[in-house]
Amino acid sequence: MIMVDSGIWIDYFNGQKNLETEYLDEILGIRPIATGDLIMTEVLQGFKADKEYDIAKMLLETLQYYDLLGQSIAIKGAENYRILRKKGVTVRKTIDTLIATFCIENEIPLLFIDKDFLPFVEVLGLKSVLKT
Repeated sequence: MIMVDSGIWIDYFNGQKNLETEYLDEILGIRPIATGDLIMTEVLQGFKADKEYDIAKMLLETLQYYDLLGQSIAIKGAENYRILRKKGVTVRKTIDTLIATFCIENEIPLLFIDKDFLPFVEVLGLKSVLKT
């Protein structure tokens, strides 16, 4: 099982070709893929056309689904943010902190393209699907 971050999905649905979207395309329907509330919101809110929204929603609904945010992840996410800040790293998006924290706590590797996840890999033990 792997989690796929919203940035990959957005590139994928927009037809962007990169290492991460190619990998996602290869494993769809073959390897278990997870998503969650925060990722689905980030991905689906960007669609302008109803038809494209419906297609993406249908695809995302076929994946293993997790509620990424609960009290324990909220608190652990704040702790992770503070650990990184003390090391001089400022995480730009709270949602990235929560996604990374959920994956760390549940030992689910994350497929991502956003370099904001690198400190979570380097300092906090987030497992990256593709070696960074």
